[in-house]
Amino acid sequence: MIATMPPEVLHTTAGDMPLEEIRLSIQDRSWTILHTGAVISREQEVEFLISETTTRRPYGSVLWPAAIALAHDVASRELVGKRILELGAGTGLPGIIAASLGARVVQTDRQRLVLHVCKQNADRNGVTTIEHRIADWTAWDDTERYDLIIGSDILYAADVHPALRHIFETNLAANGIVLLADPFRDASMGLFAAMEAAGWQITMDKWTVGLAPPPRPVGVFALTPVRR
Repeated sequence: MIATMPPEVLHTTAGDMPLEEIRLSIQDRSWTILHTGAVISREQEVEFLISETTTRRPYGSVLWPAAIALAHDVASRELVGKRILELGAGTGLPGIIAASLGARVVQTDRQRLVLHVCKQNADRNGVTTIEHRIADWTAWDDTERYDLIIGSDILYAADVHPALRHIFETNLAANGIVLLADPFRDASMGLFAAMEAAGWQITMDKWTVGLAPPPRPVGVFALTPVRR
């Protein structure tokens, strides 16, 4: 049952930002998510990036289409007892659904404010088993192994790709899967090509998110190393 709590205000160095609430239906259940804005279409993304020069909303506190696509994919999987690491958890939707399905989830983000929103969203949906950690990909010290490493729209900056590849190679369990949702950004496609050349097998399911024409295409990419 979803808890009913009043929306909060996110206190940032740029001022107070009201948190909006959205309800999403995934796998016959309604989920309620707090965020500082939903950026779904390409037009909304362009407007968001321009407005960020004045409003400075944390990227992770925004609801992005890749998170919605990844949440649907996660909801279709058998996850009982699986150990899952979510990178750049943001509003937390995919990991929250995974935990509700019996997975043992660790959600990470480098921004404390964003992780606060992530935890609030878990609480609002009655999910209390998630471990939340502040973590920086470039100063990574986690040595645990995970059955799934998941992330939504985390590949946009090519300069962090080496750090992410280190995490994939260090923290993925034998027979594990890296599951990444991405709206087909050029930088992301470059990483996938490099990893495929290095011996990773990559498959993709295509989703469309949003009602406004045209809906936003998002790929959910499953990465598995051919040899470990």
